[in-house]
Amino acid sequence: MLKQLHIKNFTLIDHLDITFEGGFSVITGETGAGKSIILGALGLLLGQRADSKAIKSGRDRCVIEGHFDLSRYGMASFFEEKDLDYDPTDTILRRELGSNGKSRAFVNDTPVALATLKELGSQLVDIHSQHQNLLLNKEDFQLSVVDIIAGDEGEMERYREAYGRYKELGIELEKAREALRQHRENEDFIRFQHHELEEARLAEGEQEELEQEFSILSHAEEIKSALFEADDIMTGDGGIIERLKTALHSVDSVTKVYPAIADAAQRMESSFIELKDIADEVAQHAERVDFDPSRLETVSERIDLIYRLEQKFHVENVSQLIALREDFEQQLNQIDGGDEHLHELETRLKETENECTALAKALTATREKAARKVEEEMRQRLVPLGIPKVRFEVQLTAKPLSADGADKVSFLFTANSSTPLQPVSQVASGGEIARVMLSLKAMISGAVKLPTIIFDEIDTGVSGKVAEMMAKIMREMGEHERQVISITHLPQIAAMGAHHYKVYKEEGDEGTASHMRQLTATERVGEIAQMLSGSDVSDAAIKNAQELLKNS
Repeated sequence: MLKQLHIKNFTLIDHLDITFEGGFSVITGETGAGKSIILGALGLLLGQRADSKAIKSGRDRCVIEGHFDLSRYGMASFFEEKDLDYDPTDTILRRELGSNGKSRAFVNDTPVALATLKELGSQLVDIHSQHQNLLLNKEDFQLSVVDIIAGDEGEMERYREAYGRYKELGIELEKAREALRQHRENEDFIRFQHHELEEARLAEGEQEELEQEFSILSHAEEIKSALFEADDIMTGDGGIIERLKTALHSVDSVTKVYPAIADAAQRMESSFIELKDIADEVAQHAERVDFDPSRLETVSERIDLIYRLEQKFHVENVSQLIALREDFEQQLNQIDGGDEHLHELETRLKETENECTALAKALTATREKAARKVEEEMRQRLVPLGIPKVRFEVQLTAKPLSADGADKVSFLFTANSSTPLQPVSQVASGGEIARVMLSLKAMISGAVKLPTIIFDEIDTGVSGKVAEMMAKIMREMGEHERQVISITHLPQIAAMGAHHYKVYKEEGDEGTASHMRQLTATERVGEIAQMLSGSDVSDAAIKNAQELLKNS
């Protein structure tokens, strides 16, 4: 639940620190006093989009901070999943907004993305404002109510898993059909290109080897002449090897009388052996290189073929040509086996569709049972709220398989026994919609462990005994480990609160500022009396206020 709210420099609020209690609390105040401002600040804290215009004039930033007690709601897994510190008795959410438009969010002093703050906020506080009554127009809201009462999370998870596979297979099948259609349109061209590359018998590394061989064959005479000349210089009469051998004999002859030259003699001998080895290798190469016009022509034609194919297919090397050939081959295999592949996908899709249909039927059966519970409980709740002849029906009709099953849900309503049932959003008055929404919230709050629920003027369009009954419902909701806060203009509801807060405006040196504080027992009497009689509080109003508080 929300323990404390700290607001600084937000629209008309300079500085606000307020402590909230558990159970059922009420907030009152004149129109325009700033109740919507406090809700706006709380909305920012829960992840709503920010606007720098919300910063109080003349300030460079605003800060909203909330402290929450989550010790009874088992939320440790969320913090573990998001890698956030977890303090169940004092979880701190903070939102900072700068005049430059930049916004920052924190959970327990750790910076978080706004999406994370919003995800956490949705599990902490539900703010029911006037626009939330529009949810009665939305099928997904009505379906979610039935699912909450049904407690069908496990069935929904199994269905969604199957439906996800069904959609993926559908996409895969459509892609396969389109690919096969395109391949068949180009089949002749693909076969021609594949045949051309297949006939070329290309091999990895072939181009480099051919280009090297072509270079050798093109310069064969030049290479052979150079190698013979080198061999002659090394091994011919008076050549390097013969002279080096003579030099080696000369040095060897004095090594015994002049040991200092022994190392040089050894190096000369090593050089003589190495040089003789080199000369043998040069001679072998000279014998091996031969000018072969026929081979040169063959190599040249092969290289020309490779160059032509590379240019035609806009690639840079033989590896890419081979990859292209394999791609053409794969396309042809798809064409040849395309119908079989499509049949296999169609069979798998049908099997998955049947699985989804079966799971959806089971889900529908569960929802039908829950729908009857919703109907009965809504009648029980709405009759005491001043709609004695109410009829409320949850209509489930079939729809094509979708992400949430195969059921379309519609809440049908009539306040009179002689009037036919129609969608609740079309026939219910403003006061009736408020009572329907309160009843729905009260019903589902027992199934959803939501720590805090805030009702913003849910009493619109009602008064007297009905308002008192609505207050009792909110008070009962607050008795089950839940914090319920009602912003109200009705004294009957204000008197029911276990705790009473007032929002008011004051003029100061810097202009108008909004404030909020918790009222004492004596102050509550005065506030409720003013709500009963207006600005001129009469003795009768005070007595009436005391009676309301006593009875509540």
